[in-house]
Amino acid sequence: MSEPQPVDEPSGVYDRLRAQILDLDRVPGSRLTERGLEAELGASRTPLRAALMRLEADGLVCRDGRAWQVSPIDLGEIARLSELRDAVETAAVRLSCRRASDSDIAGLAHDLEAVDGDQPADDAVRAGTDFHVRLAALSGNHFFADAVGSAMTRLARSRWLVARSEEAWDEHREILRLVAERRPEEAAELIHRHIVGTHERLLQALDADARTLRGRGLAIVR
Repeated sequence: MSEPQPVDEPSGVYDRLRAQILDLDRVPGSRLTERGLEAELGASRTPLRAALMRLEADGLVCRDGRAWQVSPIDLGEIARLSELRDAVETAAVRLSCRRASDSDIAGLAHDLEAVDGDQPADDAVRAGTDFHVRLAALSGNHFFADAVGSAMTRLARSRWLVARSEEAWDEHREILRLVAERRPEEAAELIHRHIVGTHERLLQALDADARTLRGRGLAIVR
């Protein structure tokens, strides 16, 4: 196995650590030390600390005394974020049905059709986040989009496990069709069902991964 190439830019360190955390190569609850990461990644302290602080803002790592740890997966937080998404996105989509221009809806539809179902999970997570944030932004209220973006970022690790669900992408297309047809109540009901269904798929995937990774010390807070 070839040695990993050293990285010494904050974005490069961040991207590598983020990918390792999201695909569970670094198990939730596992300890991280700056000295160990410096040796492993070939990174100097300043860009490493910048990357860790960015990951902390994403909710993917947290302080553990003088060291760091990969944040445990908190099922309670996931549930609360799903409730937040449900409240915000159903309100936003009603406004989107009334306020969005035909051209903006068409632009989002065009980009949605370009999504490849076989794309890497990280790309799928980003595409899913982009869809929900842009859909909320069609409401004309950037606070909705900001709230959705923040929630999706904190859910990124768990969403990674179900990012390529074809059922979810079919629901995205149907939601946008209802927005294009200016049917606010039906769009709100479908996005509610979509968020509830996504939450249930997340729990199923996490349960399966917990059984697989229990021997490696997987940390899940219930």
